[in-house]
Amino acid sequence: FKSGTPHHLTLELKKVLTLDSMNPNVKRVEYAVRGPIVQRAVQIEKELKEGAKKPFTEVIKANIGDAHAMGQKPITFFRQVLALCSYPALLEDSKFPEDAKQRARRILEACGGHSIGAYSASQGIECIRQDVARYIEKRDGGIPSNPDNIYLSTGASDAIVTILKLLVCGEGRDRTGVMISIPQYPLYSAALADLGAVQINYYLDEDNCWSLNITELRRALSAAREHCNPRVLCIINPGNPTGQVQSRQCIEDVIRFAKEEHLFLMADEVYQDNVYAEGCQFHSFKKVLFEMGPEYSNTVEMASFHSTSKCYMGECGFRGGYMEVINLDPEVKAQLIKLVSVRLCPPVPGQALLDLVVNPPQPDEPSYATFMKERTAVLSALAEKARLTEQIFNTVPGITCNPVQGAMYTFPRITLPQKAIDKLGLVPDMFYCMRLLDEEGICLVPGSGFGQREGTYHFRMTILPPTEKLKVVLQKIREFQLRFTQEFS
Repeated sequence: FKSGTPHHLTLELKKVLTLDSMNPNVKRVEYAVRGPIVQRAVQIEKELKEGAKKPFTEVIKANIGDAHAMGQKPITFFRQVLALCSYPALLEDSKFPEDAKQRARRILEACGGHSIGAYSASQGIECIRQDVARYIEKRDGGIPSNPDNIYLSTGASDAIVTILKLLVCGEGRDRTGVMISIPQYPLYSAALADLGAVQINYYLDEDNCWSLNITELRRALSAAREHCNPRVLCIINPGNPTGQVQSRQCIEDVIRFAKEEHLFLMADEVYQDNVYAEGCQFHSFKKVLFEMGPEYSNTVEMASFHSTSKCYMGECGFRGGYMEVINLDPEVKAQLIKLVSVRLCPPVPGQALLDLVVNPPQPDEPSYATFMKERTAVLSALAEKARLTEQIFNTVPGITCNPVQGAMYTFPRITLPQKAIDKLGLVPDMFYCMRLLDEEGICLVPGSGFGQREGTYHFRMTILPPTEKLKVVLQKIREFQLRFTQEFS
């Protein structure tokens, strides 16, 4: 502008960054687990604090798998070692058991300047990666794991996005397609939108306990080949939001399919300790892959993911996790190391916590008894709540609920009256969940946030609230369902 330009003209300059001029991929990102329902829940909590009168006194957030926020107590041993690592002067304190001190010293010795405040190697602290490899070997009955194939990460989410980033390329019909289960954990759809990849939906079989069907995988793949280049198959086992645990046979079929169709496998196994149903067992994709013999174990490219946020730990806030890559091209591995190094390193306290998860107290150590007692208590309470949830929901007219075989959610189907479906402006299950929140103070995520078959409606609820509170939640949902059905029929 020349000097002397009228002042009002300068005010009309548009901002550099507007909704029209921003990255269009970001606008396509949606993440239902923290979507509009949760924002409304936060607003209601504020209103309650300010003394507003509601038909309830608190908001119960059953929307997210955040165990400690729902009252689960941290594992003592983990927090003792983390306290020692954060404040090493406590190593002189006799209140801390010797095995906790020993773990803390080992971790601190591996840190720059003996401080968890120092950056670590980008791939993660080496002795922790060695411990992760040993844990995987033990879990998989002796199948070798190489620490060089282990990458520590900021929760599993970070590693999942990193691998997707490596895989996505091409334009138009050559654009990378990624197969994800529907219902899915919305991290996947969000990451694919952000990266501009093509999302390929394959549907889990609700009538068959949300099982995965190879015929459905084939259908989805051949339909997708018309408009993109499918290169990746994502599996969540145990399932989120659907809680199914895959049989060994199913995993073998998936691996065969990936080999035949030349797909990169991503196995999201963050709920591997959360298996409750009789006759169900967690099988890692890696173990099954190697037991199928070299024809598969030398060729199928795979990344598997684990985290400190779920299972019995529930330590979401530390953002600890890892991935193990199998059969990755060495040149690509060099690119992966470059990519992770741009972000310097995963949080070191999260790495320290992960080390304890993969190397917990052993039978001859002083903390073992307490550790086992606490771990067992958490997992058996979850198993009991999984059973309770299925049982109670299935007594409610208009709600059908599959067994919660694993993970920490239930994804029941709700039958909505036509009048509620015809409500303008809101997706039917979103309308249902908003009303439930406003009337009962219970925060759930509508099934539409995860994807569902056309014409079906669901919600996802965590089974994490303490048993007594969970019973109240289930009772309130029951009453609401009956009221809602009556109002709109």
